[in-house]
Amino acid sequence: MAEQIRVVTLNCWGLKYVSKDRHERVTAIASALARSDYDIIALQEIWVEADYNEIRQSVVSRLPYTKLFHSGALGAGLAILTKWPIIATSMTPYSLVGEPTDAFGGDWFVGKGVGGVTIMHPVLGPVQLLVTHFCAKGGESGPEYNRTYRLVNAWEFAKVTRQAAELGRYVIAMGDFNSIPTSLPVNIILNYAGLVDSWATSHAHIPPPSGMLSPIEGVLNYGVTADSPLNSYRDSEPSGDPIVRKYQGKRLDYILFRHPSPNGSNDHLPRLTCRDSQVVFTDSIPGNSCSYSDHFGVEATLAIDMQAEGKQDDMASLKDTSAVWFNSPSELSSNVVTEVMSAFNTSYRMSQDRSRKELTIFATSILALIGLIIGSAWVVVPWLNPIFVLLVIYLSWLATTNLYEGFIFGNWERKALQNVIEELELYKQILVSQAPHDW
Repeated sequence: MAEQIRVVTLNCWGLKYVSKDRHERVTAIASALARSDYDIIALQEIWVEADYNEIRQSVVSRLPYTKLFHSGALGAGLAILTKWPIIATSMTPYSLVGEPTDAFGGDWFVGKGVGGVTIMHPVLGPVQLLVTHFCAKGGESGPEYNRTYRLVNAWEFAKVTRQAAELGRYVIAMGDFNSIPTSLPVNIILNYAGLVDSWATSHAHIPPPSGMLSPIEGVLNYGVTADSPLNSYRDSEPSGDPIVRKYQGKRLDYILFRHPSPNGSNDHLPRLTCRDSQVVFTDSIPGNSCSYSDHFGVEATLAIDMQAEGKQDDMASLKDTSAVWFNSPSELSSNVVTEVMSAFNTSYRMSQDRSRKELTIFATSILALIGLIIGSAWVVVPWLNPIFVLLVIYLSWLATTNLYEGFIFGNWERKALQNVIEELELYKQILVSQAPHDW
């Protein structure tokens, strides 16, 4: 009997002071995981270390090797718990995660990135486990430059994945990618990183919806993990998002995997296949009417096939579902590269325009402050003094914020975009030189 690896990923929605019913939900999550048989657990939005410790203690007898990743001012919110020994860890922050003035979004402060641990599996050897949480801002509709930060996340995540595979490691990647399966970020992840979508391979027989779905059908057949009417934290108002209306939610959470890159000596390595994948944590927590989180989780059972050679028919079927196999490296198409570069170039120009406006506001605020300071000497009405003080405070805040946003963050953002644009230009040149007839 082929060995297997049981994997689960869950966005815990564990924001301190913000997430509703956090203590009750974390306790329920810990209890559910303690009763489970997972070999690998990946968590996102586990911001409070006490919550992480509660979950860790509940599974430590079965999953003794754990890692909580640290990044940004408030932490990365990412964790991995595993059955097998961890021999290396890493945390790679994304170069663009949000704007410092977007306090409500919060991505800038939490330092999103990709957390990685290398485990020593008794059959596969070194396996790279990755967990991530992409930026949410931008939605799914409208031009791609609305999702520039998420595209940067996807590109940098794909590079980390590809590098791990080139080191001869199997890769299992999990997390909340904040992207639907047909989106450009997911295209980058699957085709540049060479990752296989466990849900897509195990549900390849499910046809696209032809009519109105029930919420249960959206979960069971199309892997909906967010914005489902079955979730108690879903807004009660009907959604205006066409994706949500079509599928009764969105599939944003994934378990992905791939094999080591070919090097001439690993043609007969054991092969990972997805035996089954399901959406989990869909019920209410015991004794309560609230859901485990504002997202559902995803589990997958990955089978280890020791008799991989000679199964060309199965390999071909997997390729049809975007799986990348040994005999052909995975690359992006020319259209995808062009589309991504266009989005980045547009964002670069928009960043320049925004910085000019913000620096103009900064200069205007400074001039207004000077005018107030000079004018205050001629104020003879006492009750005007508090108003002058409030104006000075407001203009000082406005000037400081726009200086930081327009100069420091603006340059930071454009330097990061320039790096990614240059990487894509080089990548495109290499592909053109290798396969000019396709370009």
